[in-house]
Amino acid sequence: MRKTNQLTLERTVPFGQKVAFGIGMFANQMFPAILGIFMVVLVQDLGFPSWMYSLIYLFPRIFDSITDPIMGFISDNTKSKWGRRRQYVLLGGIVMGVSYVFMWQLFKENTVQFNFWYFFIWSIIFYLGLTLFSVPYVAMGYEMSEDFHERTNIMAIAQWIGQWAWVIAPWFWVIMYDPEWFPSADVAVRELAIWVAIPCAICAIVPALFIKSKSTLNEDYEPLNAANVGGSLVKIAQNFKEAFKMPEFRKICFSTFFIYNAFYAVSSLTFFIIVYKLFNGDAEASGIWVSLFGCLGALGTTFIVIPIVAWMSKTMGKRKAFMISQAISIVGYIMMYFLFIPGKPWLYIISLPFFSFGIGSLFTIMMSMTADIIDIDELNSGKRREGVFGAIYWWMVKVGFAIAGGLGAAFLGMVGFNPELTTVEQPDAIQGLHAIFCFFPVAGTLIAMWIMKSYDVTEERANKIREALEARKSD
Repeated sequence: MRKTNQLTLERTVPFGQKVAFGIGMFANQMFPAILGIFMVVLVQDLGFPSWMYSLIYLFPRIFDSITDPIMGFISDNTKSKWGRRRQYVLLGGIVMGVSYVFMWQLFKENTVQFNFWYFFIWSIIFYLGLTLFSVPYVAMGYEMSEDFHERTNIMAIAQWIGQWAWVIAPWFWVIMYDPEWFPSADVAVRELAIWVAIPCAICAIVPALFIKSKSTLNEDYEPLNAANVGGSLVKIAQNFKEAFKMPEFRKICFSTFFIYNAFYAVSSLTFFIIVYKLFNGDAEASGIWVSLFGCLGALGTTFIVIPIVAWMSKTMGKRKAFMISQAISIVGYIMMYFLFIPGKPWLYIISLPFFSFGIGSLFTIMMSMTADIIDIDELNSGKRREGVFGAIYWWMVKVGFAIAGGLGAAFLGMVGFNPELTTVEQPDAIQGLHAIFCFFPVAGTLIAMWIMKSYDVTEERANKIREALEARKSD
C-alpha cells in the first residue's frame, strides 16, 4: 500500500499545470460554441440557401475525418526539443484566432455567392487551425500523468474551466439581436468575432507556453519526411484498425457516440420547445428563458456535476461513476417531460441539475478512461499513440455531431412542425417534439450504459499495467 501511495504522489501534476491545460479547454469549447450561434446569421440575415448552409455544416466534418488522423500521426512522431505537441498547439491557436476574425467579416452589400465562398474558404482555414490545435492538445492531456485518479482530476479541472464557454455562449443570442447593442446581427458578428477570437486564441496557446514537455529528439519515431507523411494514410489506417481491436476503446467510443449524438440531436430543438411549449410560439415573450436553459445547465455542470463525478470516480471507480451519472441524467430527462408547463417556465430549472449529469460527466470520465487505454496499447504494441487515439475518439464525436444536425431537422419534419403556426394550431406537433426532446436522449443513454456494463479497466488493472510498463523501461 505504501508503494502505491508513493507512486501516486510522484505522479501528481502541479495544480498550475492542470489549470494551464484547462485554459486550453476553454478555447477548445468556446470557439465552436460561439460558431454555432453565429452561423444562424448566415441564413437569417445574409440569405444563405439551405444547400449552402448544409455544405458549410457538413464539409468541415469530412475535412476533419482526413486531417485529424494525419495530425495525430504527425504529433505522435514529432522529434523536437519542445516535445511532440507544444509547437502545434501554439501554431493552431494563432491560426484559429486570425481565421476566426476574417471568417466573419461578411457584409449584406456583397452577393450571397461572394459571402458564401469567402466564408467557406476562411472556415476551412479555421478548421485546419482547429485540427492543428485540438489533436495534439487533447493528446497532451492524456500524457500529463500516469496515475489512474490523477488523470480524472486533470480532466475534471479542464472540463470545469471549459464549461464556462457554455455558460457565456447563450448570452450572445441576447447581445446579437438587441438593437441597443448592434443595429443588426451581421454587424454584431463582425465585431463580436474579434472579441471572441483574441482572448480564445490566447487561451489556446497557454498550454503550449506553460505545460512542461521533455525533448523527443532521441526517440525512435516514424520519420516525418514528405514521402512518409504522404504515405502515412496506410499506417494511419493500420493504427485505426489496431485501436479498434481493443474492446475497451470500442466501448468508450460507441457509448460516447450514442450519448453525444442523442443529446445534440435534440439540443437544436431547445428554442422551439421553450418558445412553443411554454409561450405559445411567441419568441418575444420567451425573453431570456432560451438563454437561461443553456446557461443554467452549464452552471450546474460546472458547480455540481464535475465535482461530484470526480469524487465518485475516485471512490467507486470510473465505470460505476459513469453508470450512476448517466442514470441520474435519465431521471432529469423524465423530470423535464413533466416540468415543461405552459406559463411556468421556471419549473424546468428543477430538472437541469439532473439532466446535466449526462453530457456534463461524459468527457471528464471518458478522456480519463482513454488515457488508461493508451497504457494498454503501449503494453501491447510498444508505442505511445496519444495523438492517434485522441483523433479517433474525437472523430467519433464529430461524426455524432454531424448526424445530430441532420436528425434535428428530420424530427421537425417528422412531427409536422410549422414555425408559422402557434401551439394551439398544432398541439400534436408540439407534443411530439417535446416527447422526442425528452426521450430520444434516454434511448441513447440506455444503449451507452448497456455497452459500458462490461468495461473492465479498474484501478487495480490500470496499476498493474503501469507497473509492467515501468518494469519494461527499467530493463
